[in-house]
Amino acid sequence: MSPPWGSAGDLSREARLPPPEYSAPSRAAPCSFRRWSTCESSFRRLPPRSPNRVARQAAVVGGRYARGVPDTPFALFDLEGSTAVVEAPPRHPHETRIVADSSDRVAWLRARSRGITATDVAKLASRASVRSAAWEKRYGSSFGGSRYTDHGREREPVIAEWVRRTHGIEPSSLLFHSATERRHLATPDGLRVAPDGELQLCEIKTTSKPWRGIPRGYLRQVWWQQYVLGAERTLVVWERHDDFVPVAEEPECRWVDRDDDQIAILVHLANALIDELHASTAGRAR
Repeated sequence: MSPPWGSAGDLSREARLPPPEYSAPSRAAPCSFRRWSTCESSFRRLPPRSPNRVARQAAVVGGRYARGVPDTPFALFDLEGSTAVVEAPPRHPHETRIVADSSDRVAWLRARSRGITATDVAKLASRASVRSAAWEKRYGSSFGGSRYTDHGREREPVIAEWVRRTHGIEPSSLLFHSATERRHLATPDGLRVAPDGELQLCEIKTTSKPWRGIPRGYLRQVWWQQYVLGAERTLVVWERHDDFVPVAEEPECRWVDRDDDQIAILVHLANALIDELHASTAGRAR
């Protein structure tokens, strides 16, 4: 479930951080909010994750960060060569593109404010929506949350545990960037690498109304997350409630396959949003 407090305005209110500046995308170097530069240096400025969080995130992605070394004296310096160091299994590509962890809210909000997230893309229904999305991204939204969003945050861990138990998809709090554009960001609610190597995601929602189908704005979020992480399928899970009491013992769910045509449209609109943000920043600087 995408958090409702991920806008730049909310960030400045909670973390007291200045609004980001933007620069236009370049074909040669597809990344550069002005303060993000070539992005690598900006990522290095994020606060380091604590050892216990690093260990927890290693567990989320299947422990593929560990290296097996025999527990014997001078094992790494064995001149006879009888002690072998077991190489760690190869990491899935998305595991190399972690930007921040939402458990560190300030760093997570800072990183989100410098890129285009699934929450931003959900609003990009057409080219005409880009300008309003840019204004909200730059100045923040007047929406500060409600009883409905509070209920969603409270229920998400419970629903995520149901997803883990029934579908084997582990909860995730990590923010990722895409392979081709570091300002394209997403935080899926869950992820799993299937035995065949296919990456699968999960998106969790709560609703007070029955759904005939998955709302279009949520589908845009799903396709964007699939693009950013390189996933093929997403399990969309929703729990309906009546006056904040779940109406069924279990939530409903539906698999959504990757749609590269829709993804191409969203990438085009997201880049147009970056252009609009850059233009507004440049005009203000003059």
